[in-house]
Amino acid sequence: MKSANQKQDFKSRVRYWAENLEVEVAWLGVRSMRNKWASCSTNGHLNFNSELLNFDQDIWDYVIVHELLHFFVPNHGKLWKSLMRARLGDYEKMEARLRKMSM
Repeated sequence: MKSANQKQDFKSRVRYWAENLEVEVAWLGVRSMRNKWASCSTNGHLNFNSELLNFDQDIWDYVIVHELLHFFVPNHGKLWKSLMRARLGDYEKMEARLRKMSM
């Protein structure tokens, strides 16, 4: 079971990145999700999979930044990739780690 502190730490990290990326978050949830790590809607709602609380901050940052950038770029094309690289450097390593851990 995840502690309330982990959840608060995670939400603080989301708020940190949202401010850094100038994204206005209307609603932020951390809950059980079956098939994905996160989701966002155009009206500023963000949901993150509670399983992320088991991972370290590098993975948190990868998923958080990944999702927040979708407020600017709705796909995973060249622009999105360049924004990910600008914010996180070699983000593909974190992506691969997350994929490996979720198997």
